[in-house]
Amino acid sequence: MRTKFALCPWLGIAAAVLGSLLLGDGAAPAELTTATAPVLDLSGYALSFDEEFKTFDISACGPHSVWIAHTPWNRDFGDAAFGNPGLGGPFSLNAQGLAITATKQPDGKWISGLICSVDKDGPGQHGFSQKYGYFEMKAILPSGPGTWPAFWLIGKDKSSSAAEIDVIEYYGEFPRYFHTTEHVWVNGGHKLLRTRMVEVPDGSLSSGYNKFGVLITPQTTSFYLNRREYWSTPTPPEYRQPMYILANLALGGGWPTAGLTSPQVMQIAYIKVYRKLLPP
Repeated sequence: MRTKFALCPWLGIAAAVLGSLLLGDGAAPAELTTATAPVLDLSGYALSFDEEFKTFDISACGPHSVWIAHTPWNRDFGDAAFGNPGLGGPFSLNAQGLAITATKQPDGKWISGLICSVDKDGPGQHGFSQKYGYFEMKAILPSGPGTWPAFWLIGKDKSSSAAEIDVIEYYGEFPRYFHTTEHVWVNGGHKLLRTRMVEVPDGSLSSGYNKFGVLITPQTTSFYLNRREYWSTPTPPEYRQPMYILANLALGGGWPTAGLTSPQVMQIAYIKVYRKLLPP
């Protein structure tokens, strides 16, 4: 199995998990069966974060911008460097929202982009995070082999563990699958690892917009494609805290980029978060 672990340890395992499932370790992917699932009812929720990318407030590392362009623990990952905003950078606005573009440079190296809703981990952190609620991204994903887009959440408190929810990770090498993973990390090792790989119509995540969401409650953590549930798990104690948002177009993750054409684009229409309304 071709596996390259990322600089960020909890992202590296994702490639290993997907590779294991695809290359025949005895685990068959789950077929998506959301057609008969009810559409998520958000009538009891209110928008708490509404980013439609009409304007784009981003800085390299903060502080006080809505987004930063790197992970808040100051480590990037994958086979493309995450570029800063500005002329020639990976971010641009268009009528459909935010485009994150990965481009191959004349020296053969790639530059791509990541956005994060807080500026750093630990004391003095600025930015958006929320305890419980529904987190959603609407996006068109790139389809080239070697692309590795993701939408994910990280727990604000890392004093005793690192909580991570990969709402979606998608490998362009395999256009019929995406996967969702729950992690809790303690001292670099897994305390919790649950993953669900899902089969979808071939190329459907790149041919049009889809909504990828997670609803976190004190009891359950439930995942949605186009607001129809495909997986639900008991909420671990580590997820009962504010979570912040990351979205990125990474490359590699254990899969080759040698044949990847430049540029590659991840188009994000919006990222929204909803908070449950208190009863009157």
